[in-house]
Amino acid sequence: MEEKKKIKINIFIVIAICIILITVIFVCINKKNRNEYNEDYFDEEYMYDEYENDSIDIYNENDRIPLYPLVKKPIIYLYPTTNTNVTVKVLKDKNITCSYPKYNNEWKVYAKTNGELTDLNTNRQLYSLYYESNCDFEYRVEDDGFVIKGEDSIKFLEEKLEILGLNEKEAEEFIVYWLPTLESSKYNYIRFASIEEIDKNMPIDVFPKPDTKIRVIMTFKPLDKYIKVDEQKLNKVSRSGFTFVEWGGVEIK
Repeated sequence: MEEKKKIKINIFIVIAICIILITVIFVCINKKNRNEYNEDYFDEEYMYDEYENDSIDIYNENDRIPLYPLVKKPIIYLYPTTNTNVTVKVLKDKNITCSYPKYNNEWKVYAKTNGELTDLNTNRQLYSLYYESNCDFEYRVEDDGFVIKGEDSIKFLEEKLEILGLNEKEAEEFIVYWLPTLESSKYNYIRFASIEEIDKNMPIDVFPKPDTKIRVIMTFKPLDKYIKVDEQKLNKVSRSGFTFVEWGGVEIK
């Protein structure tokens, strides 16, 4: 009887030792995985710094999606002075995530003076060209801009879009697209990207060359409370001759 008791005790001790060893092994493996994750995370942060400082192209493993946010709903209107064929080339087409008509090296359209377009590849009737694309750099909350209550978005946009050169039809389409997002926030920080920033992020070539080129990209960040920034100075834009118009927006993360 005493011998059986000793055997049971020994079996219990062996089982306990095995459990302890398995636990130690599991903890070591988990710690190793966490260290590898932290090293990968550090490398990714370093990629951000290197990209920002040197303006080099850094992409994820798919080599398609840059590290920065999406420019949503850029649409392009064309108003030539005479009905004519127009070619539009988006020069960083690898950044395009969606387009209509489908972008393939260029868009070729027959443009009328009233803005009506005909896609020369499909003969479909259009009023604009549409694409969305990833950014090549990060838009931020700057020292200047505007901080607007969500409920005041309509009045603000009507006023500023007119200054930036959009006509009432273009402004209406801009407002109805962005209004649900802006009105859902208590406040919004809003800044309109400079033409230099827009051209750097997505250069576009148009032939024949427009006399007036208007590109409006609204950067914005929803806010829970008011912050103070210097008011952004906007220059009045006038339209003359063959006019190219584009608008879109980017939410600041």
